[in-house]
Amino acid sequence: MALLTCDNLTLGYEGKEVLEGLSFTVQAGDYLCILGENGSGKSTLMKAILGLISPMKGKIQTGEGLKHSQIGYLPQQTLVQRDFPASVREIVRSGCQGRMGLRPFYTPAEKALADRNMARMGITKLQNRCYRELSGGQQQRVLLARALCATQKLLLLDEPVSGLDPMVTAELYSLIRDLNENDGITVIMISHDLRAAVNSASHILHIGAQTWFGTRDEFLGSPLFRALTAREEEGA
Repeated sequence: MALLTCDNLTLGYEGKEVLEGLSFTVQAGDYLCILGENGSGKSTLMKAILGLISPMKGKIQTGEGLKHSQIGYLPQQTLVQRDFPASVREIVRSGCQGRMGLRPFYTPAEKALADRNMARMGITKLQNRCYRELSGGQQQRVLLARALCATQKLLLLDEPVSGLDPMVTAELYSLIRDLNENDGITVIMISHDLRAAVNSASHILHIGAQTWFGTRDEFLGSPLFRALTAREEEGA
């Protein structure tokens, strides 16, 4: 069974449809990049996958025993969230809360997991620093470490490099690709970056005026890719 299946999905708010008739599957180990214009419903789809909103029609199914609480999520940050006054260690450990239930403390195993993920993201030396004092790239590494504390199966990333400079962007994309290829973590990422999508993803989902789903190679040979590339060149 697929790790995630969306079948004839219609999503919206207050009776107004944003996405209609969307179907796709994500297998364990896939790297799916979701493309689309602003307002096309990309973030709405991610909220539905997380179980934060219910489909108006259709269904979302998870496989391999995956629960919503076991999905790692890196959302777009607001200005308020960037100014959050907690230590790096506290934020990373909070990724374990989905498995804690009513238990008010972290176990030694959960603390060790947080330590490993901080090391994995290269932020161990920052663990006592206040989150609000970090650069944008450092904050994203902290949030990735937090998301990894929630899952070893599926990461959802909503524009993870937004506002970062090109060097930091490349480093973050490399980390995400490494998590997918070497750690076997399935990745679903929303992006406006067409080049990053075709360089990293195994599969592409485009939503909006035209809906398209398939492998990266199929996407590269599609009229949609040629149209999007031409549009980027015109806007350059």
